Amino acid sequence: MKTIAAQPFDYTFDQPHTALIVIDMQRDFIEPGGFGATLGNDVSLLRKIVPTVGRLIDASRIAGLPIIHTRECHKPDLSDLPKAKHLRGKPSMRIGDPGPMGRILIAGEPGADIVPELSAKPGEIVLDKPGKGAFYGTPLSSLLAERKITHLVFAGVTTEVCVQSTMREANDRGFECLLAEDATESYFPEFKKAAIDMIRAQGAIVGWTATVDQIAIALLDREPPARS
Repeated sequence: MKTIAAQPFDYTFDQPHTALIVIDMQRDFIEPGGFGATLGNDVSLLRKIVPTVGRLIDASRIAGLPIIHTRECHKPDLSDLPKAKHLRGKPSMRIGDPGPMGRILIAGEPGADIVPELSAKPGEIVLDKPGKGAFYGTPLSSLLAERKITHLVFAGVTTEVCVQSTMREANDRGFECLLAEDATESYFPEFKKAAIDMIRAQGAIVGWTATVDQIAIALLDREPPARS
């Protein structure tokens, strides 16, 4: 067992049974012209964490952790897109509409793919999900069970929506969850802070939080590698 000086108290984990889940680091959310921008958001806030997420992925690869990358996207015929989700909000373009990076949030389109700097390597799982949480409508539960995973480290976007949704369900399913504070972000800084506060409130009611450096040092017994 290894220990991280996390908040609200030390996080102890069994490295052979720990996996990293990187939530929705997609072009549609992080690059100009994507779905995040159509909602009027400043995507540069999300873009700035790409190097930090990369360092966490690198450390996890060196440590031999299973890595799961998720992408929120829908089938081209929109058969897995609820009408309520399709019509909600007032974006300049809706899910399925043609945009600068192909149809918005549609599987197989360039915008739905992970940003190139964080692309999955062979052997890593890329999981398309139709909802906010990564368990809904996906084989995530069985994938984790097959690998005998008991502990999950989370990174990605956005903190208060897809990341927190997945962490909360993972917690309900019995996983011990840790969020990398500086490898997650929101279009609204105050929402990120509130989500982190909620996650670790009341004695880690949903999970723990720690920095990428703290996590990497625990995984590797040294500082995390620098990204080229």
